[in-house]
Amino acid sequence: MVTMVLISAAIAAAFMTGVWLYSLWRRDMSVVDVFWGLGFMAVAYHWFVRLEEPALRQFAVVYLVSIWGLRLAAHIFIRSIGKPEDPRYTAFRNDWGEKTWWLSYFKVFLLQGGLMLTISLPVLAIMHDTSTDFTSINGIGLIVWFLGFAFETTADYQLYTFKKNPANKGKVMQSGLWYYSRHPNYFGEVCVWWGIFLISLGASPWYISIIGPIFITYLLLRVSGITMMEKRYVGNDAYTLYKQNTSPFFPWWPRKN
Repeated sequence: MVTMVLISAAIAAAFMTGVWLYSLWRRDMSVVDVFWGLGFMAVAYHWFVRLEEPALRQFAVVYLVSIWGLRLAAHIFIRSIGKPEDPRYTAFRNDWGEKTWWLSYFKVFLLQGGLMLTISLPVLAIMHDTSTDFTSINGIGLIVWFLGFAFETTADYQLYTFKKNPANKGKVMQSGLWYYSRHPNYFGEVCVWWGIFLISLGASPWYISIIGPIFITYLLLRVSGITMMEKRYVGNDAYTLYKQNTSPFFPWWPRKN
């Protein structure tokens, strides 16, 4: 398993190096977000094609990672058409100045490659395993995955159509799934990776794979997800009211004033 992780790290680094070179040509670090999901696919497919007789669990996970990765890449690509570099990366560019071209390699692209590798641990555990058993807990994992995928896909589409309407400029999205959670897309993303973890249960070494969903949950709740997004709305009275009444993560009925 250690060798598998090291090889996967090399794959992630090579993939992100290619994306970095493409970003230099485009002068746009935002492309890393488009390629993020595809990187998971690259790691999963590398190990899948090496299997002589893939088990049901391995077929399932490569299929699920493919659907998730392609959907995410398409969503971010469509969302970015005709738009300049994401303000997060433009801020980095302004801070780093002439050093941007090489600092971005380490602080954006290789960093995200490391995050990708950590989150992918349940996938690696499944690919490493040689057993053919598919248990009831693995079936529950499929259900959790599909629930999460449906949630984040629906939430992303609802937010995309809301923002696309000029009449909604400056307004806060509070309908659909966003009525029950301030971040239903992040809730769906977390469910996706906990679902893959449940699918990995019974594979050897499944206990390593739990690092992946714990890590993505922590990132979205405390680091780059909810925390970073809500900083953008500081001082927005409409969002302050929305924040007071609506669950931050788990979907639930809003409080009534």
